Amino acid sequence: MFSKILHANDGSEGAFRALAAALDLAKRYRGELHMVCVEEIQWVPGTREEVIGDKEIANHKFELVVARATAEAKKSRVKLTTHLLVGHPVKAISEFARTHGFDALVIGTVGHSQLYSALIGSTAERLVSMAPCTVIVVK
Repeated sequence: MFSKILHANDGSEGAFRALAAALDLAKRYRGELHMVCVEEIQWVPGTREEVIGDKEIANHKFELVVARATAEAKKSRVKLTTHLLVGHPVKAISEFARTHGFDALVIGTVGHSQLYSALIGSTAERLVSMAPCTVIVVK
């Protein structure tokens, strides 16, 4: 059913719960599993030094995320291919899923308040509406 699975991971515990589900799906369907992390770019970049500092922090954060995800995949005996994208998470993940022909996108949720979700919306909600494939949201 799902031969090509994409998991988006922002380093949150919700994302790692979603990774567990993605690993289970990949194992169950003998599917190809990929993981993306998105380095968000600022709308208005600061000084050159601020941009470089932010990039170094993001790179370090995602090194830890990739290392943890790779270790979990190894324990599950699933091959995991990782990718680092740059841009707005919803657009970057949707485009990546579309361009690479994924059957499913597995994401986690972050517990924002009802007011926040009503006013701003959540990344998960926007991905459900914009992704070109089945989206599995793990709480």
